[in-house]
Amino acid sequence: MAGRRARTGRGWDASPPRAGDGTTTPRPRRGRRGRAEETDSEAPPAPPPDEAELAREICLRQLAVRPRTRAELAGALAKRGISEEVSAAVLDRYDEVGIIDDAAFARAWVSSRHAGRGLARRALANELRQRGVDGEVASEALGELDEETEAETARALVERKLRSARGEPDAVFRRLVAMLARKGYPPGVAIRAVKDALAAQSAEAAEFAEQIDADALADAEGELDRDSRSVD
Repeated sequence: MAGRRARTGRGWDASPPRAGDGTTTPRPRRGRRGRAEETDSEAPPAPPPDEAELAREICLRQLAVRPRTRAELAGALAKRGISEEVSAAVLDRYDEVGIIDDAAFARAWVSSRHAGRGLARRALANELRQRGVDGEVASEALGELDEETEAETARALVERKLRSARGEPDAVFRRLVAMLARKGYPPGVAIRAVKDALAAQSAEAAEFAEQIDADALADAEGELDRDSRSVD
């Protein structure tokens, strides 16, 4: 035989594949995300956010929670890195259109905190100062809370606490005076409110209340209060 024939069928054929015989050469595989990755890499970068627009968004989110003073909004913008120039421009515009109004904020704060928490003018003045309200603006708002209203609120607070108070009259007296002091009531207002409420509670409490010299005790408490503030 002239040479050995290549096997066919179930055998093997070492000759290279011929065109059109249905045999294909494997191609290198592409990544699954090849086309998507090419598209993403060609996308233009997002433009940087406008600083003024970002400042407005920050302010509106703050105001959606509760009313804010100008100082509170300025502090929130500073924490987010907004420049002073942009912050001032945005807040000036909000002032012009009435979105922020420190005077209205102070009036509403005094009214709601006095009615809801029973806070006196001294405590309210401290809260307004912490929120950056100007002293003159705060004084005008606090002027709407007169001494008579403050004294009536103090008596109402004491009467409510007395319903569940336990202990000897002197211990109850000290606790109630301290409670009113924490809410910002002057010593004279606090002592008289507690003395009057005790006098109307029971014979034992009334007897104890009769022994209280409200004026002398208020003067002594007031002096201690002034001394402590001067040290602070």
